[in-house]
Amino acid sequence: MRNRMMLLGVALALVLPVLSHAVDSPQFRGTDRTGVFQEKGLLKSWPEGGPAVAWSAKGLGKGYSSVSVVGGKVYTTGRREDETGVILVFNESTGALEKTLPYGKESVEEQAPGSRATPTIEGGRLYLMSGLGVLYCFDLAKGEKVWEANVLERFGAKNITWQLSESVLVDGDKVICTPGGTGALVAAVNKNTGETLWAAKGTDDRASYCTPIIVNHNGHRILLTGTARSIIGVDPDSGKLLWSFAHKVPWDIHAVTPVYSNGLVYYTGGDGVGGGALELSPDGSSVKSKWTDTTLDCLHHGVVLLDGYLYGTGYKSGGKLVCLEMATGKVMWTSKEVKEGMVVAADGMLYVYQGPKAGTVSLVKTSPAGYERTGHFDLTEGTDQHWAHPAIANGRLYLRHGDALVAYDVAAK
Repeated sequence: MRNRMMLLGVALALVLPVLSHAVDSPQFRGTDRTGVFQEKGLLKSWPEGGPAVAWSAKGLGKGYSSVSVVGGKVYTTGRREDETGVILVFNESTGALEKTLPYGKESVEEQAPGSRATPTIEGGRLYLMSGLGVLYCFDLAKGEKVWEANVLERFGAKNITWQLSESVLVDGDKVICTPGGTGALVAAVNKNTGETLWAAKGTDDRASYCTPIIVNHNGHRILLTGTARSIIGVDPDSGKLLWSFAHKVPWDIHAVTPVYSNGLVYYTGGDGVGGGALELSPDGSSVKSKWTDTTLDCLHHGVVLLDGYLYGTGYKSGGKLVCLEMATGKVMWTSKEVKEGMVVAADGMLYVYQGPKAGTVSLVKTSPAGYERTGHFDLTEGTDQHWAHPAIANGRLYLRHGDALVAYDVAAK
């Protein structure tokens, strides 16, 4: 018996390091939408030229969608030359294209034509919002469309300047999205049928480019997102608009998902405007400004929170990487070595994918004590702007650049 236990212990010791970083990513910016991926056992530094390439794929079509990784499959979207949007399904291990599922017309907007949103995977189904405001549900096993709903038409809303970019949120039996307008600033539809469950009304605000998140504040669930002119809190069960905090930004661009911690909601906008923290009332029904900051004027690149500190890139004057204290707004440090770029985190490290032209990818330690980069490389494959957010799942870093997707092996050996 003792020998069996020793053998079992050895076997577990061999298996656990492999399992320690085996976490899927079913939606935009990870399992909880915070941009902090639940990975462990990753490289703390990269060799010259960056981590090893596991596989790459080309021919995705035009688009800026990130990837979702579930059950050995990698999901993203693209737009064909005939303006049809397609869902692309790759084998996670080999990168082989397994399925191409057309879903409908996709954006031909002049500045950024192509797909925008990242698919949300839940319960064997895929949910996706096109740039044209059509919400889709697909059965992945059958490879068939279950339903579709044009939420702009349904709720009497107009599309926004650079078209909708929201990655929809699945909450219980609901799919939550932001049509904008008086009919429904935010709305929830039944995830099985597409029928309307509730609509948050009572405002003439419009949608922006933000992906929503649900947080738990003193036992109260609150949906947070950014609209054209405000940061808002909504009851995700009833659709009641709890509060709206005015925040004027150029071109109505709120594209950074709000960050919640210990009763504070962080928000930001680009073009030198910056943001700040809102203090929630105990029941979450109201907010007041706690502090403001213009250093971290993040446009659409995402902000992460780790151990009480916010990390993101500023936008004005070419940008810089910034570390702020969440509780106070104090600027801990800035660095111009890493400029404007999409920011995610995993296993205590920042991954910054610089855009729109450079394509430099940096690995940076998360520490309020100071800036330290431990690796970088340039992504040369692909086309158009470097705008897609990185994703990390099962020991791999996924980077999308236009018509190309590259998977890097970032697991420590």
